[in-house]
Amino acid sequence: MTMNEEQRQARLAQIKRQWEQRRAISRSLGKIKTKIGVYSAKGGVGKTTVAVNLAAYLAEKGYAVGLLDADIDTPNAPEVLGSDAHPESADGRIKPAEAFGVKAVSMSYFQQNPEEAIIWRGPMIHNAINQFLQMTDWGEIDFLVVDMPPGTSDAPLTVMQVLTMDGFVVVTTPQSLAALDAKRSINMIRKLNVEVLGVVENYVGEVFGSGAGRELANDLSLPFLGEIALRADYRDDSQPTVLASAGVRGEYDAIWAALEERLTELEAMPEQQAVAEGAGDEPR
Repeated sequence: MTMNEEQRQARLAQIKRQWEQRRAISRSLGKIKTKIGVYSAKGGVGKTTVAVNLAAYLAEKGYAVGLLDADIDTPNAPEVLGSDAHPESADGRIKPAEAFGVKAVSMSYFQQNPEEAIIWRGPMIHNAINQFLQMTDWGEIDFLVVDMPPGTSDAPLTVMQVLTMDGFVVVTTPQSLAALDAKRSINMIRKLNVEVLGVVENYVGEVFGSGAGRELANDLSLPFLGEIALRADYRDDSQPTVLASAGVRGEYDAIWAALEERLTELEAMPEQQAVAEGAGDEPR
């Protein structure tokens, strides 16, 4: 079946729009040195908590850090970040909210009623993610931490295809079902020819046990980045827990040591820190 002239013109217009969209995204993300996705196909494993605390940890160490909450359906990163700061918008551009040294963008900031469900089909979610990527002025940052949407369909696929990620941190919990879905996540990442940086096991302790994350990493020949315990410290939501709890800080010290080694191996570590360590201790 051949296309008529009208169909050809429509197709050319679509290709032009896609090209312009990709060029706009490249401009918006051009000053970001390293992009890390925090991901699991299973919801409820604490992926957002890991992403936010990793971003805050890196900011406290002196890196310039951005946090993109790409979970359009159920955005929670601002609540975990623990700040009332909001992004500013002007002339079709978004200036991220900033707290604890982290620049943040999330669909949560743009909801009039945070309790309302966002009931969107795949194309609308795709468009929202693309708009965030095109319109946000991140500036020059060392790390962009992306809190990925769960699942293995439209939303995470859009992020993986549009963003050139340096790698993914996959989060699981000790339960076998969470580990199974984490394995599915890893298989998806590999099919798209992106690096898996390693596995983190969350909610470790007496209640749920431990070991599934290390076993998963061993089975798939991946680095095991570390464990994060289920702690009462997380009840304080006024700031990222890694900034307030010595125990949590120690866990992220271990995770970062393994992650830094992996990024260095992949030649994805920023060349230098943006500011002196400790500059991210207070909200900005």
